[in-house]
Amino acid sequence: QEQLAESGGGLVQPGGSLRLSCSASGFTLDAYAIGWFRQAPGKEREGVSCISFSDKTTYYADSVKGRFTISGDNAKKTVYLQMNNLKPEDTAVYFCATVLSSSPGPDCSGTYHDTHDYRGQGTQVTVSA
Repeated sequence: QEQLAESGGGLVQPGGSLRLSCSASGFTLDAYAIGWFRQAPGKEREGVSCISFSDKTTYYADSVKGRFTISGDNAKKTVYLQMNNLKPEDTAVYFCATVLSSSPGPDCSGTYHDTHDYRGQGTQVTVSA
């Protein structure tokens, strides 16, 4: 079955760290860009970070720049999101999906959108003292 699955969420204190994983099964990531989104109650969905296996670009939203790092392992068919110095406002359900850039150019140079090809179920991240 072709799918994406997230793992690694949990409860962490402010200033702590978590590493999320997005693993693909049934397909390879070579031709895709994978983006992380987050959705908090009452807030709009936000594109957090993106990585492209085809053109090697990455992108970070201003809200996470300098704190989050995205990486990918094509052999393991997994994308990682290392989240450091977490803040209460990072609390949300995080999910990964295949994405496309919302403007012409590299896959991950700016805002992006879900292609609706593959999308995980999400993992809860809660940052609280």
